[in-house]
Amino acid sequence: MMNSIKAPSFFRPTSRPSSPAPLATTPRPETTERTARPLTKLSSLSNFRRPSPAPAPPSPIAPAPLVQDGSYLETLALKLSEGVSKALAQPTGLPIVTDAVGGKRPIPSGRGRALGALIASELAATRENPHLNRAILRSLLRPLSVLLSNLSAHLLPLLSSPLFLSPPAPSVQAPTPNPTQLHALALSAFAGEVLEVFDELALGLDADTRGDGLKIIREGLVSIVNRVVNPLVAGIRAEMMPLLEALEAPNSCNITKVASGVKHAPVQHQSITALTAVIPVYARALSRYTASRYSQAALTPFLISVVWRGLVALANRPYSPPSPPPSPGLLPTLAVKKRRSASITPPLTPPSARFTIKLPPSRPPSPPSVPTPTSTAVDARVLCELLGTLPRPAADTGSARLANEAIEEAFDGLKALPPLLEALQILPPNQLVSEEELEVLTEELPTLVALPVLLNAYGNQSGRSVAQILGLSEVEYRKGCLSGFGRAEECAGAVGQRILDMFRRGEVAPPIVREWLEAEMADLAQGGN
Repeated sequence: MMNSIKAPSFFRPTSRPSSPAPLATTPRPETTERTARPLTKLSSLSNFRRPSPAPAPPSPIAPAPLVQDGSYLETLALKLSEGVSKALAQPTGLPIVTDAVGGKRPIPSGRGRALGALIASELAATRENPHLNRAILRSLLRPLSVLLSNLSAHLLPLLSSPLFLSPPAPSVQAPTPNPTQLHALALSAFAGEVLEVFDELALGLDADTRGDGLKIIREGLVSIVNRVVNPLVAGIRAEMMPLLEALEAPNSCNITKVASGVKHAPVQHQSITALTAVIPVYARALSRYTASRYSQAALTPFLISVVWRGLVALANRPYSPPSPPPSPGLLPTLAVKKRRSASITPPLTPPSARFTIKLPPSRPPSPPSVPTPTSTAVDARVLCELLGTLPRPAADTGSARLANEAIEEAFDGLKALPPLLEALQILPPNQLVSEEELEVLTEELPTLVALPVLLNAYGNQSGRSVAQILGLSEVEYRKGCLSGFGRAEECAGAVGQRILDMFRRGEVAPPIVREWLEAEMADLAQGGN
């Protein structure tokens, strides 16, 4: 019965639905250009493709500011706390053996700028509302205090670890920092990024009258940068100082008299050879240590100290007069032929070897090379070029420009030493033009640096150094008067006048040195007035 029920006719369509109309096909344009082939086969040839350069890290995008309603400040406090937590969170991914410390990886760069972008976006959104803007500044103190405490907690075990200064400086064999140093440098870079944001927003400055209390945060961040960078830079300085002090000793290369025609191979000073190998490594390490603006403050005292130590060492090196050209060697002595006396006996038949043709050798033997030590002027010029490759602070602020000017003055003194040494080496002392020429050559040099050079070059008959003339030991004199550019300038008047008094009392001194020193004291007296 149920199977016999059929659907009414009005539920069934009356006829088959018509097919849809065909789409209008657009005519294919006729072109003579060749269609490009699919790149499926070329894509597999990855070995023949040049790798594309790595994309630059994206700049932090400022997050959208919050809605300024009744709960704005509470929401902002939560947002800032979340931003601080994310800033110090561990990066995703498995730790690498070369940079892992306790299974943790260093903080990647850019986290500080991202946190700064969050703060800058909220301050920019409330610029038209000074009361709300001031309230935001006050609300920054708590999350940033937590940030500073967390940074100090992360940094303390790294600084107390013996691996932080082991090795104290990079070397040719180990040019990169160890994992402990990498983690400390990452925290220093993070603090430097936050400080740069503080500078852009004028937060925590001495002249800030808003009373936001962020000056303590700024000082704490600066302390973190200094606690990491200063020991590492001091380690490089400690490794360089013995090499610079050794420049005072003459080159130990021995000169032997040889025949004319030999080659003279210049041999550099041992310290110059060592510095040539390690200074490129130190330059790369310093660039890595001082990546942020605030970490570059350690470069100024470092550069001035190494320039000064090299300048003092070269100025006090014993003077070696230019060696005369090698005398021609003795020609091989030929056997003197005896005059044959008249004899009635017939001469002997000469040997057959006299009539054989002697062919010249295919290549004449090269003359032997003799090591010749480089002069003090050459060592000074090479040292100036080597130290000039070290990084310098960026001159983007007023204090940085003053620091660069001090560095330039130090390098000007080192650059002025080679011309003076060359003039004293080329021209004999009694043929030097005049005392005025000495004033020109020593214009950029400190008085206490040029004085030992002139005393040694002009044949100090007493053979006593400046310290011995003053009645002091060499250590006391250098510690008290030659500790730096500023100290040498302060002591120049007193030391120079004391030396002149000793000259007048009978201390044997070259006349031209006495005249030069009198002119220097007159210039200092005029400058003091």
